[in-house]
Amino acid sequence: MIREFFRVMVVNLTTGKTNIVEIGGRSEFLGGCGLAALLFRKYGRVDADWDHPDQPLILTIGPLTGYYPLMSKTCCAFRSPYHNQYAESYAGGKSALSLRFADLDGLVVVGRAERLTALCVGSRRVETRDVEYMRGFDALQTGRVLRKIFPGSGRRSILRIGPAGENRSAFACINVDTYRHFGRLGGGTVMGAKNLKGICILGDRGFPLPEGKAYPKLYQHIFEQLTTTEMMAKYHGVGTAVNISPLNKLKSLPWKNLQQTSSPEADKISGETFADDTLLRNAACAGCPVGCIHVGFVREQFQANNQYLYRQVGYDYEPIFSCGGMLEVTDPGQVLRILDVIEKVGLDNMSAGVALAWCTEALDKGVITEAETLVRFNWGDADTYMKGVEFLGTPPNDFYRLLAQGTMKCARQYGGEDFACVLGQEMAGYATGEVFFVSEALGFRHAHLDAGGYSWDQKHEEREVEPALDFLVNDGRDRIVLNSMVGCLFSRGVYKDEELAAALDALGYGELNGKLQDIGQRIQCARWRLRLDMGYDPDKVKIPKRYTEITTWKGPLDVDYLDALRRGYAARIKAMGTDPRGEIDPAQYERKGK
Repeated sequence: MIREFFRVMVVNLTTGKTNIVEIGGRSEFLGGCGLAALLFRKYGRVDADWDHPDQPLILTIGPLTGYYPLMSKTCCAFRSPYHNQYAESYAGGKSALSLRFADLDGLVVVGRAERLTALCVGSRRVETRDVEYMRGFDALQTGRVLRKIFPGSGRRSILRIGPAGENRSAFACINVDTYRHFGRLGGGTVMGAKNLKGICILGDRGFPLPEGKAYPKLYQHIFEQLTTTEMMAKYHGVGTAVNISPLNKLKSLPWKNLQQTSSPEADKISGETFADDTLLRNAACAGCPVGCIHVGFVREQFQANNQYLYRQVGYDYEPIFSCGGMLEVTDPGQVLRILDVIEKVGLDNMSAGVALAWCTEALDKGVITEAETLVRFNWGDADTYMKGVEFLGTPPNDFYRLLAQGTMKCARQYGGEDFACVLGQEMAGYATGEVFFVSEALGFRHAHLDAGGYSWDQKHEEREVEPALDFLVNDGRDRIVLNSMVGCLFSRGVYKDEELAAALDALGYGELNGKLQDIGQRIQCARWRLRLDMGYDPDKVKIPKRYTEITTWKGPLDVDYLDALRRGYAARIKAMGTDPRGEIDPAQYERKGK
């Protein structure tokens, strides 16, 4: 069962050539985000910008993918158009299982096609199609066409972009099987720069399961924990949208561009309200028994014939925060209408919502005018926000072209930096306090999932710098291990060290047990070294003034504590990024004669 090497397909869109390479390093990089860092060192360029044709788009899975429940994520790595440095994003859907059934640990796409292209890969097939006629197609329409072009079984995964990726918005996403996304930091933009409209991954072969009694017994044990205990119940029930009400009570819910941290209107867009008024069905990623994907419906009436059109739109906490609370849109149906346009255009929903929230406040303050925005944004006005999303995806003027490169970039030119809600990128939905703000502002992916800073804020009233920094580094390392397997982070309560060790042992990777922390540290250092080598300087990170003006359940934000955390975390990052354990020599892992 054990395979020491990684099997990676490399597709060059410029030359049309494809080859399979076998790369060592399983015991040092596991897979997932560890393998992605290794592959970027091998195929990426530190000395060239993000849109250089040589820069790779990398998809990787891990050693447990396909063998255990919730080991269902794919890591997507690239040099980001948002900050021109190494970046990662994660998505589920069927992408991970399709790669496993295609007998691939990784897919690397380099080069740039002359015309808009769709790529199909499998264990026995590599094909490109000229799809120039699809230029400007929205992401949902593109998915429908690609499914017809590349027919396949349920093991087929369809990745695609909308107009935003083609037009190089810095926060264009990659839509994965309709309801999942490589969302943050511009993976869709990288595809657009490569003239790559879509990728079809065909899981066109099988793979063996371990023999003996240990594997099925362990699988059943893990499955039961996921399905018969309360551990995962909230994810299937109301879903992550359940966070709206408790964060509102904690005065930690970003509202109206973070002018408030709570609102009496929040109950109107709570997870319970969404479930009661809009929930149509639950869905799940391949290999997941939980079903955390919540699909709501939008109903629109046609005046001419008094008929209705129903559309299905996925939602969870982050979209509700960004397109609900941040814009003060308090009708669930209107939130879903905005999200529907975001899906079609192909944008990261958090970045889109936060960017439009900044626009609205900037208009209120006279920092910008309708000459720039073309429409008058008003809090709660879903129709104008839908138009704003279209402008972000297909910019009609210089203002939107700049805003589509990032809210802070736009604010630096027009003004309003103090109230731009940007922590490395447009913020995630947790106004919990100092530790989270520093964690996201300086974090590797500038994501709420880099480490549980939001959790630390909610559980600790004391303001101690070193324990908080220890937590961010150690929790980040533990998440890296799971992101190398590649598991859904919702499952981290199940896949503790003991379960991970048993899962690896049952597949023949038992020699890795006892080494996971060391491997996690190596990957942690290697990832930071990549970012530092591309110009990242954590000492220069600034946290906008708006974050110093808020009040949470602990009272007013402590500016001195915030600054001490910022300086301390920057020092930790530089130490990790210069640690010798982060050095990667790709030639060391090449399999000779392969």
